[in-house]
Amino acid sequence: MKTVFVGGSRHISRLNSEVKARLDRLIEQNLSVLVGDANGADRAVQQYLRHHDYSKVQVFCMQGHCRNNVGKWPVVEIGAAKKNLRGAEFYSIKDREMTNLASIGLMLWDGKSSGTLANIVRLIDQRKPVVVYHSKLREFNNLKTLSDLHAFLRRCGTDAARSFESIGESAERVLF
Repeated sequence: MKTVFVGGSRHISRLNSEVKARLDRLIEQNLSVLVGDANGADRAVQQYLRHHDYSKVQVFCMQGHCRNNVGKWPVVEIGAAKKNLRGAEFYSIKDREMTNLASIGLMLWDGKSSGTLANIVRLIDQRKPVVVYHSKLREFNNLKTLSDLHAFLRRCGTDAARSFESIGESAERVLF
């Protein structure tokens, strides 16, 4: 059975009809959903899935600190080996685990979030297809390869290029 890592930018707090239709397809196909606990896209997706009483959801949180679980679904707590991590570096640990467990991804991207872009890169690096909804362009893009990613980023403009540069090592590993 396919497992979908659904994630996205913290600046996306509302889902439009196109994104809701994609989530409806996940529900219709009875797919397992892995979602994070952040505000923004994670919380909006959780609210939508709860509204539809969808039960095949796992919420990933950092150990001892689950920010959002609106559907009271099973929680997967991820521990951090280093205790001094903070911010994006800290929360990316759970994102890596969701990437490892997923078979496909659905990312809701504002064109700027380096965390969401890092998840896209990780999925492609693991040869897992990812559907990216670019909220500013209001379109879905199916990415499977580095060529797909490069073509997509060229169309997205300078904010996307800056986000890609900011993810550093993840990008270098995929590109070189």
